[in-house]
Order: sequence, then structure tokens, then C-alpha cells
Amino acid sequence: MPGQQQPPGADGEARAEDLRARLVDDLIAEGSIRTKEVEAAFRTVPRHLFAPEVSLKDAYADDIVRTKHDQNGVTVSSVSAPWLQATMLEQAGISPGMRVLEVGSGGYNAALIAELVGPTGAVTTMDIDADVTERARHCLTAAGYDQVHVVLADAEHGAPEQAPYDRIIVTAGAWDIPPAWTDQLAPDGRIIVPLRMRGLSRTVALTPRDGTLVSLDHQMAGFVPVRGDGAHPERLVPLHDADVGLRFDEQIPELDAAALRAALLTPRVEAWSQVRFGGMEPFDGLLLWLAGTLDNYGLLSRARSQTARELVDPASPIGTPTAVEAGSLAYLTLRKIEDGDNTYEFGAYAHGPDATRLADLVVTQVQAWNRTHRNGPPATINVYPATTPAAALPPGRMIAKRHRTVVLSWP
Repeated sequence: MPGQQQPPGADGEARAEDLRARLVDDLIAEGSIRTKEVEAAFRTVPRHLFAPEVSLKDAYADDIVRTKHDQNGVTVSSVSAPWLQATMLEQAGISPGMRVLEVGSGGYNAALIAELVGPTGAVTTMDIDADVTERARHCLTAAGYDQVHVVLADAEHGAPEQAPYDRIIVTAGAWDIPPAWTDQLAPDGRIIVPLRMRGLSRTVALTPRDGTLVSLDHQMAGFVPVRGDGAHPERLVPLHDADVGLRFDEQIPELDAAALRAALLTPRVEAWSQVRFGGMEPFDGLLLWLAGTLDNYGLLSRARSQTARELVDPASPIGTPTAVEAGSLAYLTLRKIEDGDNTYEFGAYAHGPDATRLADLVVTQVQAWNRTHRNGPPATINVYPATTPAAALPPGRMIAKRHRTVVLSWP
């Protein structure tokens, strides 16, 4: 059951309305909310009733509210950050009267969807965890959205009783797209899914076309992973206790873990690209480019400890594209330009016998991205049935999954 509800009373409600208005104004200013319909939904739904575990201030912060942890303290369910929910709802393009399936139940997002579909639409929200669905049902009722249909089931198999759906919005990190989702999607429908590709997650808007799912848009995003039959844990190769490791999402390339651990303790090789960027400029497009162009690829992760910081300095400690071969590796990094105004340069740090070659390889791809794709159209993420012959797939990075083959390509 949810925790203590926010204190009732006129003062509390006025404070909630003020905080909600400020949050929506900020989401509009930063571009997360772009349409009047999504704005109206966010101004209407009382988020604090879906986050009773935290204060009013935290309920209306542009941040996640963690609602359940596993035995190791890892978050397994949460109310997502408002900016991300707004982004996905804008990607979905929901209209009055639509039938929508939400995978992953926090309650708040389902209420937003209910506002968008209106009284003539229908919303189904589902989750594999009974604690989560009970909490969602309780919060939805408390907020006046008991028309939302709450289902306890493994979303790998969808919710056929309420199908077909005009929109399927997945609010958990998915490694694959199960057949049930496309089978239960209307012919002109749309799936919004945080899809994991070579360890990187992007929320992708996909629509069916000639047996294929074609991307309309994708944005950087992160979610707790799908549980149940669709779960696909990453493989971790520790390089220095729990401080530094390599993560692999699909097949692990041939490597010598012991040699990599030893190499990490040797002096590093540096290579710099002369590609610069401003401190606030996003570079998620570069990360996706490296995921699509590096063959023996993994993600280097680093803890916040001083030991980890002394060993490696990746562009992102959560996960940085890395070229790996046998006992050598090279990863993306950056350095501040002393005479620049909050300006940085991309480069590579490398260790091992082939450090120089791998560092040059990473830097070459950074330069290629800068030259041909930095200011061009974003990558295309199209999804094919796994049975599609390789010869029938378009050029690009093919990422094989259980049910699908994802093709990552650039115009």
C-alpha cells in the first residue's frame, strides 16, 4: 500500500497547484511539453497523489520517485521523471477516443493518458508486480481515475482482452519487442518503447509498415528494466573489483579478462580528435554512432570511488562506448579546453598492447560523426522480425534479438 498521503486542506492544495504550475511551465520552457493537449493533462493531474511517499516539493520535482526496491536496494519500480513522461506522450501523439495500453504501472502516467484519451477513450495499465498494480489502483482511485483498467500480468504477452490498441506505451526498459505487442496494435498504431541497443537506451516511437516497425522519433532515456519473460540482463566483466567493469548487452566479443585487468594498471595511451563541444551540448548522438560503428563493442562503467576515478576517466561513468579486442581496450573520454568558455574536446584513452590502434579507431569514428552526422538527421532505428533474411535487411548495424532484428542506420 502507498505511504502516508499528503496533508489535506486548502493550504496544501493551493501549494500543490502552485508547484504543479511551476513544473509545467518549466517543462514547456525546456521543450519537453510541446502541445496544448499534453500541457493540459499535466496541469490537471495531481502528481502528489501518485507520490504519497515524498513531500509536495519532491512530488513536483522534475525527478523520479522511487516506489519499490529489490533485496539489494536496486530500484524496480518508480514514478518516472515528468520530463521523460512528457517526452514519451508527445512522441505518442494521443488523441481523444484512442485505446492505449501502458506497460509498467506507476499510476500517474496512466492518469495523464486518461486525460488525453478523454471519456470516449480507454486506458489499460499493466505490471508483473502485484505490489505495483495494487499501489497504482489505489492512487488512481484516490485521484479520481478509477476508469483506468489495471491488469496484473507479464506484459511480454500483452493484454489481449482490451486489444487492439491505438498506442502502446512502455515505461520499462525493453531489450526486445515481443510479438504480442505488434499483434495487439492497431494497423495505424504506434509503440513508444525505451529500447535497449548494445547497452544504450532510447525511447523510440515505432509504427508498423509492411511487416516492419519504422521509427518516427527517438530520444535518450533510461528506465528500470523489464521483468518477467522479457527480461534480458546485461553481462558484466569486472575489471577492478566492483569499481570498474565492461557491460555487454548482446554477444560478448572474444577478450582476455585477466589481460584487460592487468592492462588497466599500465600507463594509458591518449588520442585526441580536435572535435569540440560546449559544456551543455548533448552528445547522445555520438554515443549512438559509436554503438553502431564499433565492432568489438562494450560499455565501460565506473563507480564513484576515488580508486575508480584514478583508473579510468570515461565520458560517462554510467556507460561509455568502448572498443575491446583480446587484452586491449579504448574508450571515449573528454577534456576541458583551457582557453575555451566551458568547451571540451573528445578523445580516447586506451590500455593494452593494441592501445594505440584502438584509440585511433575510436577517434576516427568521432571525427566521422562530426564530419557527416553531427548536424545531420538522427539515426534511423527500424525493427524487423528475427526471421527476416540478412540479405533483405537494409545497410546498417544489425542487432539480433530474440524476436526481432534491430537495424541502426544513418541517412
